[in-house]
Amino acid sequence: MALSKATFLITALRLAGKLPLRGAQLLGRFLGMVSWVSKSQLRKITEINLKICFPELADEQRERMARSSLRHTGQTMMEIPLIWEWPVERCLDLIREIEGEELLAEAKKDGRGLLLLAPHLGNWELTGLYFSSRYRMAALYSPPHIKEFEDYMVKVRGRMGSELVRGDRRGLARLISLLREGEVAGILPDQSPRGKGNAYAPFFGMDVRTMTLVSKLLQKSGAKPLMTYSERLKDGQGFRLVIRECEAGIDDDDPVVATSALNRSVENCVREAPEQYQWEYKRMRHRPPGELNPYKPGKVC
Repeated sequence: MALSKATFLITALRLAGKLPLRGAQLLGRFLGMVSWVSKSQLRKITEINLKICFPELADEQRERMARSSLRHTGQTMMEIPLIWEWPVERCLDLIREIEGEELLAEAKKDGRGLLLLAPHLGNWELTGLYFSSRYRMAALYSPPHIKEFEDYMVKVRGRMGSELVRGDRRGLARLISLLREGEVAGILPDQSPRGKGNAYAPFFGMDVRTMTLVSKLLQKSGAKPLMTYSERLKDGQGFRLVIRECEAGIDDDDPVVATSALNRSVENCVREAPEQYQWEYKRMRHRPPGELNPYKPGKVC
């Protein structure tokens, strides 16, 4: 049964991968508007998140941002098959400009490792492909439940030599080893972590559970951290790759100081292109004990 489902998913991705960028984005925007008009759960989560994170905006402004966010999320979903199925050179040609490239040269000149932090902003799959085409790189990932689909995902993401490692003890040890050797590692830093490796830190003013993995990797490897994302340009024109410095304190021994700096670093990037952030994710669901869960009115965490 799992193989049948994996085959269906992979076939659908390969078919969608035959679309041109403009066609994929048009279809993605349409799916986003369907999600809006149907008053889907994605719309509900988006509206809750935007009300928390942008209380200074008028209701009409947040509504426009929510509609736009759903359209951008639809585009991201339809762009993934392109990044996974197109030839690498064709994918990289989608990057029309790079901002902050001098930070890469500065980070690599002393031989230190480089830890790239790529939030769920714009097209993170293209971001990963770009850096794996330039550096010996490892990226942390969470395996899907279907083994055959995991094999496909690892193959397409690693076709430029990127090494995908699971988020277990062995995988983390591998990341530290590569960073100590002066190589590059990539992490999606804005997920709501489970287990013990976390602390509560403010994100857009609300204390939420945040991974301490970033600070631990930096402390153990001495690597340089940078934020990065690929911003979607208008009218199917491609993407702008952005590289930014992280906030001071991201490698601090105090987990609250470190995670607060991490969240500020993510927030800085999100504010540059807020409509392209994945607001459909329940980022605020894990809060300090006794605090209200914003997605379940009246229920405490």
